[in-house]
Amino acid sequence: MVLVTGFPKLLARRVAGALASRGPVVLLVPEEHAEPAADFAATLPDARVLTGDVASMHLGLSTAEYRDLSADCSEIVHVADSSNVGADKPALERENVEGTRTVLELAQDCRGLRRFTHFSTVFVSGDRVGVIAEDELSAGQSFRSFYEQSKFEAELLVRRAMGQLPCTVLRPAFIVGDSRTGEIDRFDGPYIVAGLLLSTRLQVPLPLPGDGVAPLNVVPIDFVAAAAAAIHHDPRAVGRTFQIVDPNPSSSRRVYERVAEREGKKLPRLSLGYKLTDTLLKLPGLERLTREQRMAFATVNHLSFYSSRNTLEILDGTGISCPPIEGYLDKLIEYAQKARNKGT
Repeated sequence: MVLVTGFPKLLARRVAGALASRGPVVLLVPEEHAEPAADFAATLPDARVLTGDVASMHLGLSTAEYRDLSADCSEIVHVADSSNVGADKPALERENVEGTRTVLELAQDCRGLRRFTHFSTVFVSGDRVGVIAEDELSAGQSFRSFYEQSKFEAELLVRRAMGQLPCTVLRPAFIVGDSRTGEIDRFDGPYIVAGLLLSTRLQVPLPLPGDGVAPLNVVPIDFVAAAAAAIHHDPRAVGRTFQIVDPNPSSSRRVYERVAEREGKKLPRLSLGYKLTDTLLKLPGLERLTREQRMAFATVNHLSFYSSRNTLEILDGTGISCPPIEGYLDKLIEYAQKARNKGT
């Protein structure tokens, strides 16, 4: 039986769906989401719901529930986290660090555990630039947000547990909508940048930061779920880290120019470095941008290239590969526009 945390996140639902064909699934779900979780579980071949809290002792379960779970659980996929870069440090530490610590404690108590798979993020690299390998974590980097720092600290916990537990770490790039439908449950990061670049409410035209050569490190959610399931089930993945990325990412400028073209607009050709961009964001009309919006601009201007050698090794021969964004960008735009029109 596999335990999946993170509901109601779309990623948790997609991962649970990808794992369901291999055996029973248990969803750990906050109490306020129990009803929709039960509805979702009913769509899977063999799934049930446990209400709890990843950051509480024994996951917020009763003594009997925790005892039964630790006896029956052979696999854990830890998807739950807070990805809100605008959240304060205590909230992020509770969900991302303490939540990971608590789920690792469950893993220690599972007598028949075969795999613990932890969802991290490529952004544990912080402000590092250049090529970043999968086996690298602590490299003297600084962090641009409490979110990055909390995910780094959570991954450290998992790395330290690798000597005692069969752990695997997954580091997806920024997750965007399904490559076939555009479906996504959160319009942040690259979506925020697109919205601001095309906004008619800004008092000054907003250029794309930098010269636009920085790669847009995004991956569609259907690829992430399929890759995660394949890696999770592969015995070669134990004790290793996998960056789930587009091995040939397009530049930020190329992607956003295409987005602008669809709206009948052109991006300013002005090129600014990160520090000048930060100054620009403080100009009248822009100084009210949120922390999340500022972070989104910093991300698309970052010259980081994530190696995915381990991921490519495991996925070789599976038929699972990351599609180029040019092939599904229209789907992302259409889905975002429909959601905006609905007011979601």
